[in-house]
Amino acid sequence: MSYLTTPRDLTRAPTGAAPLGVGVPGFAHPLLAPTEWAELLRCSRGAGPRGAAPLHWAVLNVSNGPGARPDPHCMPAVARLRETGAAVLGHLDTGRGTRPFGELISDAHRFLEWYRVDGFWLDRCPTDRTLLPAIRRVATCLRTLREHTYLVFGHGSHPCPGYAEAADQLVTFAGSWADYRFSQVAEWTADHPPERFCHLVHGVPRTHLDEALRIARWQGAGTVYLTDRRSAGPAGAAGDAWESLPGYWDAFVSHTGMGVSE
Repeated sequence: MSYLTTPRDLTRAPTGAAPLGVGVPGFAHPLLAPTEWAELLRCSRGAGPRGAAPLHWAVLNVSNGPGARPDPHCMPAVARLRETGAAVLGHLDTGRGTRPFGELISDAHRFLEWYRVDGFWLDRCPTDRTLLPAIRRVATCLRTLREHTYLVFGHGSHPCPGYAEAADQLVTFAGSWADYRFSQVAEWTADHPPERFCHLVHGVPRTHLDEALRIARWQGAGTVYLTDRRSAGPAGAAGDAWESLPGYWDAFVSHTGMGVSE
């Protein structure tokens, strides 16, 4: 199977590379997913198996954004998670670049005021060059709202290279295991360190967990989320696949903390 586009990329993740971290694209509401939120705390505190892998960030999505008013159940859950040092990112849906600038910034203000988030997840972020100026404008404004704002662009595929200049991290793959195991990485990503990239993969069987993690390392991703859950929605709409824990959560967080073993 082909993980890379060119032989030169084979040197990007040698033996002894830094361990992967976990990025959670959004569990269900704390009332509906109390176990999931408890596991986020356990993972971020290093209380999981073998000390657990570091939780890089988790996305908060109250109601396709911050919701109309502060949620009394989300507020304490987010506060407890942030106390561990994990970053909580507010979910902003860009609509592939069609969402009005003012709406995005208004949602960002509510996330900051109600939940004191550490940054933002720009969901359905466009990938083409023509919409890059608009996304840059949004990113520049978001960084003025708080110090050290962390921005993850949820493209789901490789965007044009210019997006890397505006974000802290790019999601360059979000999809099924069937697609991921034969995926290829864009050559320009080799010019950036692993912490700039994230991969999200659903439908990964337990027997292929190690293989999926090897692909992530060789393709130069520093943050991953793998699950055996599958989306019940239309093709490409994998949101519900992320809402609950994978059946192999303990094994996943343990293995992400390991270096390359082969």
